[in-house]
Amino acid sequence: MDDHPEPSTLRVFVALAPPDEAKDELARALRPAYDGYPRLRWNRIEDWHITLAFLGEQPSTVVPPLRAALAGTAASHSALRLGLRGGGHFDQRLLFTGIDGDLEGLHRLAADVRDLVRSCGVEFRERPLRPHLTLARSRRDDPVSVPSVAAGLTGFTGRPWPAERLHLVGSNVGRGPGPIRYRDIEAWRFAR
Repeated sequence: MDDHPEPSTLRVFVALAPPDEAKDELARALRPAYDGYPRLRWNRIEDWHITLAFLGEQPSTVVPPLRAALAGTAASHSALRLGLRGGGHFDQRLLFTGIDGDLEGLHRLAADVRDLVRSCGVEFRERPLRPHLTLARSRRDDPVSVPSVAAGLTGFTGRPWPAERLHLVGSNVGRGPGPIRYRDIEAWRFAR
């Protein structure tokens, strides 16, 4: 008997993931902030990603058609050269680092992914693409920490890296106590 059956719904998104070297470089730059702002809810480094299309809560039946379609999309795109740069925040509560590099290619890829998702009959809330990597969230009673850490990242420029895979990701949001955890449902290598 399976103690962990596949859920009938899951929260899904399509993303790119920086390589470990790029994440480690940013984590080193964040070390003083980790110590100086312990009340921030820091995302796990292994969960850092660049969202191309957030699909939200979906029935698990959308996964098989998305797998086939995303495999084809990855095969028709080349790897993007990207980098992590600077810091910023949304609403003084969400801390991020920006994305640098082939932003035109990134926007084209996101548009293709979103068109493909819609062609698979998956409905999702369309949001403008603002390329970033979420690092932390503040508590409601702390309007100062996130802008302070973002200001400290102003001079950060990471080394460029190739985004080599397209990821279909699921998360455990709403699946019990504890922090959000992400898992690759599947990932596909881009054409060279």
